[in-house]
Amino acid sequence: MMLRWQWPWAILIAALASAICILIIAWVSKRRNSRQDQVTVYNIEDDLHTEHAQAALKFWRIANRVAVGMLMIALVLACVLVGRPAHVDAQDERSSNRDIVLCLDVSGSTLPYDHQVITTYLDLLQHFKGERIGLSIFNSSSRTVFPLTDDYSMVTEQLTKANELLKGVQTQDDIDKMSDSQYQQIADWLEGTQNRKNATSLIGDGLVGCAAMLPGFTYSKADTSQARNRQASIVLATDNVVSGSPTYSLQQALDLTSQAGITVDGLYSGPKESEQDEATKQMEQLIEQHGGLFLVQSDSSSIDELVREIDGRQSHEADEQSQTALSDAPGWWTLAIAVLVMVWLVLAWRLKR
Repeated sequence: MMLRWQWPWAILIAALASAICILIIAWVSKRRNSRQDQVTVYNIEDDLHTEHAQAALKFWRIANRVAVGMLMIALVLACVLVGRPAHVDAQDERSSNRDIVLCLDVSGSTLPYDHQVITTYLDLLQHFKGERIGLSIFNSSSRTVFPLTDDYSMVTEQLTKANELLKGVQTQDDIDKMSDSQYQQIADWLEGTQNRKNATSLIGDGLVGCAAMLPGFTYSKADTSQARNRQASIVLATDNVVSGSPTYSLQQALDLTSQAGITVDGLYSGPKESEQDEATKQMEQLIEQHGGLFLVQSDSSSIDELVREIDGRQSHEADEQSQTALSDAPGWWTLAIAVLVMVWLVLAWRLKR
């Protein structure tokens, strides 16, 4: 970091004003002393020849000079502080024009496996820098857990919290062992995802709800002018098992996202033995037909493959560039003035005694 003054001219003005004040005080003091010299006063010099008196007088003179010195140094620092010392912080910043929505199915069939999905999302987060991340969960209806943000500390905190909560619903034994407070915490986290009766895991509706978080998406005709401004991706985690009558099928939802220039990658969230089921194969086919990547949890290389795929399709990322920030830095100067004034106050108190 480099140090510079924002108002250097103010230092000169403050120094001149201080010098004028000192000269005026010195002139007034000299005139007062000259008047006193014309008046006969009692002289105590003869009474100060004792050893104790001489030591006290010597201490008084030294303390007086030190006190004046403290005030002078404090005055100089105050003049410098008027110039607004600031730090110039130069650093490389990388910005990204990518938006990524993590879209999680929290229906009864996928909830036992969502812990693994959240872990995958956390791993995925480690590979990103500068992207805006959002999370939406859905069952019969959708709820935004957190909107698009590049505050990775908050994203990590929210995903970690969800990860801890969903550890307790992986098996029926885990659910049976939960306390009432733990059950309530999970219910609170899922609140807003089951607003339609007799319907669960409405995949197409959930995907549309996730897409609605992204710029350039509408429920009918896409606004492609906005979609071109930022790369947009959705990582959809579901088992594609629908129960009920959705407003949008997965095919219709993917058509809408494709029109808006949003790429949807699929992450299978379900038991390993169902990876070859018809619903899973249908999901894989639809995702790949619309230009997305389909992955399963059992594939240990799925994260790296997904990151490479997202990076490979990016075309709007801003280059790294040097950025400078100028911020006031009065801290050490203010502290030094405060210490000097405190020392002067102590000396002035001692001299008064």
